[in-house]
Parts: sequence; structure tokens; C-alpha cells
Amino acid sequence: MDSQFGAAAESVDPTLEADVFVKNCTSRPVLQNVAGRWGTLALVALRAGPIRFSALRRRVDGVSERMLSQTLQALERDGMVHREVHETIPPKVEYTLTELGAQVAEHLETLIHLIEANMPTIHQAQASYHRD
Repeated sequence: MDSQFGAAAESVDPTLEADVFVKNCTSRPVLQNVAGRWGTLALVALRAGPIRFSALRRRVDGVSERMLSQTLQALERDGMVHREVHETIPPKVEYTLTELGAQVAEHLETLIHLIEANMPTIHQAQASYHRD
């Protein structure tokens, strides 16, 4: 376990209810991992099924290799992504969603579709806002 998060995870009282609005709630960093730009895009891209790192990076246009790697590690730590190394030469690594990750990704994809479908309204609001 990552030492940065290991101590915090071990000291969490399992009887406490998660409340993302509370400053020190452990759900906040998880929400940040999921709702950040790269987390959202990676999770939704993984809905298509197992994918290798390079293919995922191509799908999530604009993300650096380092940022995608950090994002996937965080999502794996949070139990949303599974990383599988196939013993081939060279080694082949594939990423898939866990059951939790699939549930979260489904909701994120719905949000993405809602935003995309409403871009004309959003563009009008943005234009109106900048005129004032």
C-alpha cells in the first residue's frame, strides 16, 4: 500500500458516514480523482472494455503519459480500475473497470452526454455572459 495513503486509510473509523461536504472526509480525494478532467475521461473511455495504456492515451486526447499514469494509479487505488499485466515479451498491460468503476463511469457518461447535448445552450449562455 502506498505509504502516503496507508496511514490515513488505516486510521479511518469505518463507522463514520461519508460526507463529501465535510472538510476532512476521505470521500473528497476520491471525488477529485473521479471528477477531475482526466479521471472522468479515463473512466468513461474504459467502458469500452479492456484497453492498453497507449490506446487509452490516444483515446483521451491531450493527456500526458505521466498524468494518465498518475490518474490510473489513483483510480486503481480507489478500487475503480483494475490493472492486469500479461506475461508476454514485451509485457502487455491492460486496464479494465471494476464493478464500482463501471457504476461510476456509467453516471459520468450520462453527465457527458447531457453536457454535449446542451452545448448550443451553453454557448449562448457563455456569449451572453461575456457581453455583460
